[in-house]
Amino acid sequence: MRRPLSTLAMLAAFAMFSAPALAQELPARVKAAGKIVIATNPNYAPITFKDPATNKLAGFDVELGEAIGDELGVKVEWQEIAFAQMLPSIQTGRVDMAMAWMSDNPKRREVADFVNYAVSGAQFYTIDALKESIKGPEDLCGKSVGASRSTTWPADIEKWSAENCVAKGKPPITAVGTEGSVDARAQLKTQRLQAAVHGSEVMQHFVKLEPNTYFPLGRPFTNALVGIPFAKTPEGAELREAVRGAMARLQSKGIYAQLLAKYGLLNNSHSPVTVNQGS
Repeated sequence: MRRPLSTLAMLAAFAMFSAPALAQELPARVKAAGKIVIATNPNYAPITFKDPATNKLAGFDVELGEAIGDELGVKVEWQEIAFAQMLPSIQTGRVDMAMAWMSDNPKRREVADFVNYAVSGAQFYTIDALKESIKGPEDLCGKSVGASRSTTWPADIEKWSAENCVAKGKPPITAVGTEGSVDARAQLKTQRLQAAVHGSEVMQHFVKLEPNTYFPLGRPFTNALVGIPFAKTPEGAELREAVRGAMARLQSKGIYAQLLAKYGLLNNSHSPVTVNQGS
C-alpha cells in the first residue's frame, strides 16, 4: 500500500534531521575534530586485549566503543595507556573518556563522572595444583592473595578478610598489590601467591584459555557497577550525556546484548544505562 505523500515527506524530513541531531549532542570541539579519543589498556581479555593473529585491539569494550562512535557519527581514536593514568589523562584532556571496565566508586567520582554500562564482581581463584588444600574462600585465611594495585581489589580482599577471617579468630589474608592481573597470574603460577582476584567477567575466559590451570573459589564476593569515566567539566558533561544517549540506543537496538553474548558476558548486563550509581 502506498503511503500518503504527506507521510513520505515527514519520513524524509526525519531522515534528514536525525543524523545531524546525533552530532548536535556532542561538544563543539569533538564535532569539529570528528573523533572521540578513548583510553584503554589491552591486558584484560575478553574485555580489551590484542588479537594474537593481527595484533589489533579487540574485546567487548573495544567493539562497544566503536559502536558508540558509529552511533554518534564520529571516528574513535584509541590510546593505549596504563590503567592508573586513565583518570589523570581524562582530567588533562589527553583523552575524552576510557573504555577499560573501570569500577564506578565514590573515590573515583571525586575526579570523574561515570556512565554505568555493566556489572562486575571480584572473584577469588587459585591454581589446580593448590585446589586440594584450597577448596573455597574460607581456606584463604592466613594465605597471600594478589590483585592489581590499580584496582580496589586489594582493599576488597582486606575487607573480606576482616569479616571472614579475623572476625572468626582466623589469621588474616595478606593482600598483595601486583603490577596488574598478568603479574598476579604469574606470581600465582610460581606459588609466590596462593590465590588471586580477578573480575568475575574474565574467569570463564581464562579457564577456557588455559585448561587445567585455574580454579575459581566460590562466588564473586563484591558487586560493582562498571562505568565509562568523563571529566567533571561542562564539556565532559556534554560528552557524557551524548554517550549515555548512544548507549541507550545501542541497548534498544539489541547491539549491546549481541556484544555481551559474543564475549560470554550476559551475566554482566546493566540496563537501563545509569550515571554515577556505583557504590
